[in-house]
Amino acid sequence: MLHTKKRNDPSACDVNVKYWPGSVDAVSVTVRPATKTDVPAVATVLADAFFDDPVMAWMWPDEGRREHGLRRYFAAEARFHSVPVGGADIAERDEIVGGAALWAPPGAWKPTVWQSLRMWPRLAVALGSHPRAGIAVSAALEAVHPAEPHWYLSTLGSASHSRGGGFGAALLRSRLDRCDATHAPAYLESSKEVNIGYYERFGFEVTREIAIPRGGPTLWAMWRNPR
Repeated sequence: MLHTKKRNDPSACDVNVKYWPGSVDAVSVTVRPATKTDVPAVATVLADAFFDDPVMAWMWPDEGRREHGLRRYFAAEARFHSVPVGGADIAERDEIVGGAALWAPPGAWKPTVWQSLRMWPRLAVALGSHPRAGIAVSAALEAVHPAEPHWYLSTLGSASHSRGGGFGAALLRSRLDRCDATHAPAYLESSKEVNIGYYERFGFEVTREIAIPRGGPTLWAMWRNPR
């Protein structure tokens, strides 16, 4: 999922290298692994980026509670899953965090029992009075998740203040270069149809639609073979 807050312009995050789609702004963006001390910044950026996401709006229909819930949600995901497995990245310019990505390496896309035990109480607090929505989304995505080993991009977002700065593409390029070097596929679910074309420019292809039950939104599963 790629997002900038209340914007539907997925072309805002381009870089100018090799075959990657491009903007010269990305040359000054630095991507590095996120640590536990970076979790608050990761959660803040992603909560900003995903405020208008269809899935998140369905999970948090009350806009007044959504941003706070999203910060708690992404903080739990990053602290107890993505950071421990080495899958959390942040993109900075002038030491200001403008984007973040949560990945999982092959064989580790699903949290372990111990990680789930530590994470779920915090996710429950984040979801508040709508826990069934979160469970429905998780179950629908898990039911169709590919069995073949791959890098899984669960979350990619740029803050509203960094829109158009190349942060999203820099984050994608960093991990996809690693995928290509190790001949590993990559997988994601796009929660906005408008972003499909953006991901296609990085080599992803739509493999199926995922309809969330109980009147939930639709996501698009996308797979990328290594180059």
